[in-house]
Amino acid sequence: MNASGLIDLVPSTLRREWSRLGWYPDRSVYDLFAQHARRHPDKAAVVAPTGSVSYALLLDAAHRLAASLRARGIVEGDVVAYQLGNSWRSCAIDLAVAALGAVVAPLPPGRGRLDLESLLRRCQARGVILASSQGDGDPCDPCDPCQVVESLRPTLLSLRVLVADGAPRPGWHSLDAMLDAAPIAATALPAIDPDAPVRLLVSSGTESEPKLVAYSHNALLGGRGRFLQRLHPDREGFRGLYLVPLGSSFGSTATFGVLSWLGGSIALLPRFEPALAIEAIETLRPTHVLGVPTMLQRMAADPRLAGVDKSSLKAVVSGGSVIDEASIHRCVQAFGCGFISLYGSADGVNCHNTLDEPLDLVLRSVGRPNDSVCAIRIIDEAGREVPAGDIGEITARGPLSPMQYVNAPELDRRYRDSEGWVLTGDLGRIDADGCLVLTGRKKDIIIRGGANISTVQVETLATTHPDVVSAACIPVPDADLGQRLCLCLTLREGVERPSLAEFNAHLREQGLEINKLPEYLRYCRQLPLSPAGKVDKKALAADVAALGSGPGFRMSV
Repeated sequence: MNASGLIDLVPSTLRREWSRLGWYPDRSVYDLFAQHARRHPDKAAVVAPTGSVSYALLLDAAHRLAASLRARGIVEGDVVAYQLGNSWRSCAIDLAVAALGAVVAPLPPGRGRLDLESLLRRCQARGVILASSQGDGDPCDPCDPCQVVESLRPTLLSLRVLVADGAPRPGWHSLDAMLDAAPIAATALPAIDPDAPVRLLVSSGTESEPKLVAYSHNALLGGRGRFLQRLHPDREGFRGLYLVPLGSSFGSTATFGVLSWLGGSIALLPRFEPALAIEAIETLRPTHVLGVPTMLQRMAADPRLAGVDKSSLKAVVSGGSVIDEASIHRCVQAFGCGFISLYGSADGVNCHNTLDEPLDLVLRSVGRPNDSVCAIRIIDEAGREVPAGDIGEITARGPLSPMQYVNAPELDRRYRDSEGWVLTGDLGRIDADGCLVLTGRKKDIIIRGGANISTVQVETLATTHPDVVSAACIPVPDADLGQRLCLCLTLREGVERPSLAEFNAHLREQGLEINKLPEYLRYCRQLPLSPAGKVDKKALAADVAALGSGPGFRMSV
């Protein structure tokens, strides 16, 4: 057991074998970043509309922050949580905490009081760094996380160090002041075990509370970092425009993968807006745009995308949730570059297409599993591996695999086995070409009158309509049938909204059975997103729960 108290549930023989095969660097996140900073100090590490930060400046900021954290009692094994918008400061926190042998726990912005309390209590954070609000709003307001933490502090016994980024707050240290402190000497930093934990990833999953998953230096670098290298073998030439929060699982590849492993650059925006993201393609010149389907769909539907210089782009990378064929076609045409469909999660799953694969393979699968990052196995209800072509639950294991769920042994028992395989709850099959085909989620169904309806199937067919930008299926409680189906849509600007009957006619033309047609149709200006950037179906379900029970009801907002 290491200083953090976290243990690794992946068999040690497997970790040693992955190291022997060269799949692990056996170096720390900080060591590899510092090596890049010595080699090309003036290279841009982080670029943004407001300017860029070089490798040398980012390393200096990490040294100053590490000195400040140590002076306030942060030591090896401690957990430091933070919740900030996307900026170079998040990267400096990642590196400073890693340099001390501590563990960073980024929390995606947008988490409310209940999630913040659950996450901070579960990770037993010693320190927390939050954006400071100027206002005096409600302490339960998720827009003012500092007040939330202040109200919770009497019950968070491990929490000792409070740091505010922005307006000064009584009892809080200033992040600006900590970044102005004298830097720690590199020789004063501890030797780090690359198999020790360095970051906790948030995974919402299907639990009532978000989960925390512990990752080691080796797993982040040799797993998530090498995944990026496979997308862009010219390692230092990678420049990723991250539309997702750096605090999300998808965003974890930024500091640890792009900067520490590849030696590339990351491009950041203060918030996601299609217009800002489109402008950034021309001004920040990314090689890759990384976002969730709803973000890419909105950009592809925006006519402004056609008017900017996109010549720097190699690929757009879609992750976080399944993207449909129609949206892939639109993205390829609108962005004018390759398309990577990524299947992954904080729980330790990765499979994706590559740019040398034909478009028809990208449309029907998420690529071939790569054992040097993450092996995929399909099992039946009894845990036996099924023959190729058969549908079953997707399980994953490989250099990417996390250590364990944090302070949640019940989750380890439910989702991990003794051989290190993670149960995903997703359904899929391996086709004749050895590619992983996603077929749905074990729990992502709507049960209407005893019949199971796959939301993925209905959403995929809905997006084939030429005017649909994105789609989400939501269950509506019903006294007679248990659940009915509500289809929520966003459309291209200025188009006429089809009636429920008209849209169901389109679904029938696409081959959807009558017993799977939606009874409700709701139009949204945009679908709500979770803090990780996925469609927030819980928020949608809350909005539609009060709908009437009669079929054919059409609601628009």
